[in-house]
Amino acid sequence: MNFDFNALPLQPVTYAATLGPTVVIAPHPDDESLGCGGLLALLARAQVPVWCVLMSDGTMSHPNSARFPAPARQALRETELRLALAELGLNPANLLTLRLPDSQVPGPDAPAGAAAVARLVEFFQEKQPATVLCPWRRDPHPDHRASSQLVRAALAQMLPSPRLVEYLVWAWERAAPADLPQPGEVSGWQLNISSVLAEKQRAIAAHASQLPGSCIDDDPAGFTLAPTMLEHFENPIEVYLEATA
Repeated sequence: MNFDFNALPLQPVTYAATLGPTVVIAPHPDDESLGCGGLLALLARAQVPVWCVLMSDGTMSHPNSARFPAPARQALRETELRLALAELGLNPANLLTLRLPDSQVPGPDAPAGAAAVARLVEFFQEKQPATVLCPWRRDPHPDHRASSQLVRAALAQMLPSPRLVEYLVWAWERAAPADLPQPGEVSGWQLNISSVLAEKQRAIAAHASQLPGSCIDDDPAGFTLAPTMLEHFENPIEVYLEATA
């Protein structure tokens, strides 16, 4: 039986601030806006400190573009991310870029992954977040899964460990039954983001290179978010999962 996200308790706007100082993990620029843009905007409204960690370099969305070679794609996407954070009311300077290879984010057992874990531990110790927002551990994109593994490895080295809250991006469209939460694995909650849905939509729009009509128009096989995918993120409800004790 599929996990019933709609059965999760609905939290009011004021619940967002209870997360306290928060770090959001974005495997790619746009995941932060798609998966938890409403929550981030509510944190900003409540004047709760928020930092963003961008895991990958974001260059594989249009790998065959000549007008936008890899360094230009990376710069463009990081600029779009900063614009999106500003649209959410956050400080665009509160950004750590790890620049791991897009579509090949390593796990914690690889040398590059171990180095990323060490940098995450350092960053978490410096910022002392109460909560870390991270993609759902089995979100279908491999970079999302690897990012979850890296974050979990970093949090395992911290006592006390920040609260880990998981958000969904690709699971809405592409999850196999085994990708979804299993009985007893997680609890969770829904959050009413209707009051900041406009901010979330502006943040998604800031990632213009990933949307239909992308400025990177010389790679016919390049990636853009499908309208059906974008429709899901017009919902005034966001869903969050947390491991059961």
